[in-house]
Amino acid sequence: MELTAEAIDERVERYPDYQPLSTVEDEHVDLLPGTFADGDYGWRDPEWVVQWYGRRFLGAVPNADRRAIEDAYDENDYEDVHEAISAAVEADTAAEMLRRLTALSGVDVQIGSAFCQFIDPDRYVVIDERQWSTLRALGELDDDYPDSPTAADYEEYLETYRAIADRCDRSLWDLYRALWVFAEER
Repeated sequence: MELTAEAIDERVERYPDYQPLSTVEDEHVDLLPGTFADGDYGWRDPEWVVQWYGRRFLGAVPNADRRAIEDAYDENDYEDVHEAISAAVEADTAAEMLRRLTALSGVDVQIGSAFCQFIDPDRYVVIDERQWSTLRALGELDDDYPDSPTAADYEEYLETYRAIADRCDRSLWDLYRALWVFAEER
């Protein structure tokens, strides 16, 4: 299978069939960038990002692992979360965004990338093994998914994602949804 605009469009249309959270995701992709940029949010908005990261896999991530991440995140003070997100909003690069975000408890590069996506979905997309492995299976990435992705791994992944989105004239969010369906089809 080749990643073309048509193949992406077909899968984006079918995404809700494979991801019951699709409507809520779309709402948050529309809502959170402005909310984070304005700094006008409460505890639950950023907490939703952390919860979304694991819960979108619908049971594929063991509950104990998911809860451990969520519990670690919940140890943060609201002021620290607000400061990290504000700094990430102002950052010019993915590496700088991740540096700010991963200073929070429970936020690694993967969770940090989810924040990046919901801070600016036009420029950033979440990293995870499913997406990476699908890109690799489609011949877009050469290496296996790293055990613990670094900011440099994320930048490589993001560069590949952006190149495909540009080549197909599709958004990163559309490509994300299409790759989710590609993964289901494999």
